[in-house]
Amino acid sequence: MMDTDSAVRLRCWGRGTILSGAAMIALLAGMDAAHASATINFGDDESLSVGMGFRTSFTSAENGAPDGKSRSADFSLDSVRLYVNGSLNKYIKATFDTERASDGTINVLDGYIRFELEDEFNIWVGRMLPPSDRANLDGPYYESSWLYPGVVSQYPSIFDGRDDGATIWGKLLDKHLVYSAGVFQGHNDFKGASNQSDNPLIAARVAYNFWDVEDDPAYYTSSTYYGAADILTLAAVVQYQEDGVGTAGLRGDYTGFNVDGLMEKKVMDGGAVTLEGAYYHYDTGGVIDIVPATIGANSPTDNVGGLQQGNGYLASAAFLFPEKVGWGKFQPVFRYQEFDADLTKIDSQQYDFGLNYIIDGHNARISAVYVIDQATHAADSNEFIIGIQAQF
Repeated sequence: MMDTDSAVRLRCWGRGTILSGAAMIALLAGMDAAHASATINFGDDESLSVGMGFRTSFTSAENGAPDGKSRSADFSLDSVRLYVNGSLNKYIKATFDTERASDGTINVLDGYIRFELEDEFNIWVGRMLPPSDRANLDGPYYESSWLYPGVVSQYPSIFDGRDDGATIWGKLLDKHLVYSAGVFQGHNDFKGASNQSDNPLIAARVAYNFWDVEDDPAYYTSSTYYGAADILTLAAVVQYQEDGVGTAGLRGDYTGFNVDGLMEKKVMDGGAVTLEGAYYHYDTGGVIDIVPATIGANSPTDNVGGLQQGNGYLASAAFLFPEKVGWGKFQPVFRYQEFDADLTKIDSQQYDFGLNYIIDGHNARISAVYVIDQATHAADSNEFIIGIQAQF
């Protein structure tokens, strides 16, 4: 099992340094600190933590230049996140995160109150990641591959996989069984769309850790732990919303289901073998959803349109070399995604061939990836990406 001090990581914190009042004064006075983020303690179980995350990349895409036929050469600030966590006492806490996306918009990423009563039972209320697949609970910062697997991970959301609602969750059987269930605002909730009657989205996930438990708080996940533990976890997810798809005149109930698994085994004194897989099934009742372009015309949220009926498949493999080269270790990664659309008959495949240079786990890494996209009735495309990620 992972060491408690190294395992405890609230996903939204990044990595924090606990500072005493004197150290905080020194920091404000301009003295150097080991990390930019900090937790300020006000008393017993009273604290405030602040952190940041960055992702920036260079992309060369086939036919991606403005002339439509040359390769692009684009630099992008993909993501900047500010993480804030507060603790009022042992049981009442809160999370507030923002993100500046690649298009320049700044959005509320997370904003929820956490009633953390026991390991076995917690209540979160606000905007958060609903119970969903491993990919969504990883988020882009905790994937083994650089790109989020959006070909197959297609659960509805307001922004970056989030929705407004409430979740109960906990860890049972010596923390090996993790359950979560919640009620959320849901999809197509505006006049003229399918959900004029304001039906909520119901979501649930159950996961079992056969070997070491995944790091606390366990609600969130990663696609690799870089050899910090031996992981074998299987999970199942279901989401359901009545009238979740289509228009007011042609509605369909929405059901999303997936199973996902992660195996990571420590090898060769510092290395790790990682295997990940997932299967997805999305059912819209045979109804084609409205197009996402409807967003902004009548909708008060961005959780509108674009859901598809079909099946998705994901397979990923990675190997962390045990030898340290310079600052870090190399980790080659391969990932395959496929989505078979039932109604539009437009099937998609994506192949990611990547190489990560791991400096400090998910807090500092450099990634290079070559991506091949294939779709029915469309020409293949490819792109090469170099990305840098840092969290403080």
